[in-house]
Amino acid sequence: MSHAAESASTTPSTDHDDARLASLGYQPQLRRVLGLFANFSVAFTYLSPMVGIYSLFIYGLGSGGPAYIWLNFIPIIGMLFVALVFGELASHYPVAGALYQYSKFSVGPGYGWFVGWFYGFALLVTVAAVDTGVVAYVASLTHNWFGWNLDPADHKTILLTTLVLLLIQTILNITGAVVMGRVAQFGVYVEIVGTFGIAVILAIHGFHHGLGYLFSTQGVTHAATNPFGVDFHGSWLGAALIAVLAPVYIYYGFESAGDISEETKDAGRQVPRAMRLAVIWGGIGSLVLTAALLLAIPGNGNKGVVDATGGVPVILAQLPSGVQDFLLLMIVFAFFSCGTSIQGAGSRLMFSYSRDEALPGSSWLRQVHSRFGTPVNALITGAVVSALFVLLVFVSPATNKHFLFITYPGGINALLALVSFGVSGIYLSFLLTVIASIVARSRGWVPEGRFTLGSRGWLVSIIAAAYLALMFVNVVLPTGLSSPRGALFNYDWITLLVIAIIAVVGAAYFFTARPDRGVSHHLHDDLEPTGAERELPPA
Repeated sequence: MSHAAESASTTPSTDHDDARLASLGYQPQLRRVLGLFANFSVAFTYLSPMVGIYSLFIYGLGSGGPAYIWLNFIPIIGMLFVALVFGELASHYPVAGALYQYSKFSVGPGYGWFVGWFYGFALLVTVAAVDTGVVAYVASLTHNWFGWNLDPADHKTILLTTLVLLLIQTILNITGAVVMGRVAQFGVYVEIVGTFGIAVILAIHGFHHGLGYLFSTQGVTHAATNPFGVDFHGSWLGAALIAVLAPVYIYYGFESAGDISEETKDAGRQVPRAMRLAVIWGGIGSLVLTAALLLAIPGNGNKGVVDATGGVPVILAQLPSGVQDFLLLMIVFAFFSCGTSIQGAGSRLMFSYSRDEALPGSSWLRQVHSRFGTPVNALITGAVVSALFVLLVFVSPATNKHFLFITYPGGINALLALVSFGVSGIYLSFLLTVIASIVARSRGWVPEGRFTLGSRGWLVSIIAAAYLALMFVNVVLPTGLSSPRGALFNYDWITLLVIAIIAVVGAAYFFTARPDRGVSHHLHDDLEPTGAERELPPA
């Protein structure tokens, strides 16, 4: 399209978006080509009910029994409050980089830099975790189609499959935001089939339990009858505190709608809507699929499903082979579109960081391809870092390793240990961003975007912060490898240790390179003339 044609195709909303971007001190570089559905699709496929449930179903079932389904309402409601806070920030600051930008403008350059630091690492780890998570389903599908016998636990199989997936995702993301949006939009249709469609198919095939089964615990509160052998000493409250982590690990990713704000038309209005819709429909889809899988569990108990690899394949194995293959294909694409959306969001964060001179090699990382209109160098760099994380599957001690008061569990590869950081890093950056909004309000900030919370802003922000703080502690709290939390989710001190390491590395770079000095040059906001005076670093 010629420059004249592009100019002729602009709309009032696009002009408003670009004008707001200019008022924040930025010139438009990315192409504003995404509508509401495309923006929602990226957020929804990142949240991905299918990926979350197929990865975590056995952990929820094994620690909470079928009744764990009702714990979904805790993160759904909690994250709706968070989405409201983020929506208000996104409408006021419709800039690529989302949480980093919101925190930078709300508190200051140093604070914002650390929010982006934790968030960026969490995104890169999550890409690696999602792409490696698909290997078991690829192995099943290739066995059915080609008779291959790939071992999904083999490190070389994991590495090769993941590298191929990363390569395809990177190429698609490089070719433009429109392609990223199309992949995500198709991913939404796959999610619909993979949640509501599978529920209908399982119902037609015949459920093995009545609705009362969804309110049972199947003996998970006692070690003797718990599928994982963990002991809650008969306490459902204790079991629920751990089982809730399975859905907690699912309901995020909606914030990526803000990461692609600069490529979204009428971003100040549509991004907040996309965030809320992603949480709501993600919650509905998760509840429907989880209920169907629980009711379709064969036999009288849940132990056989939990003991089997992945859990879900045991349930789907009851279906005709052709249906199984179709559903496996849907699952593989859900993982693929999820990873593609996360990579796209992460590259926009890296671009946004580099545009503010906040990373080494910023002048190279912030370059936008003249033809594709995408931050190609940021995409390639993110893919390389995620690939390096995948190499951690080769680090897998056979026995427990002890260092001072920390025990690394045997049989757990280092990438799997990082997955919990992917969640805790997200929750930490979410919490810091919500706190930033509270700080901004206390300083007299008045939201001027197209979506505001009005007089409810304080209450919504406080509830969102309380939820995030409680769940962050629940995710990282070290309670020993013999405890259900330590055995199933955070591997005792490992999650907290990884956070500490990333914080120390970040602090070392921060105080050596002082990236906040570059960030401080990009705090201009015409709506807040004094905003650039906050937390300026010393000369």
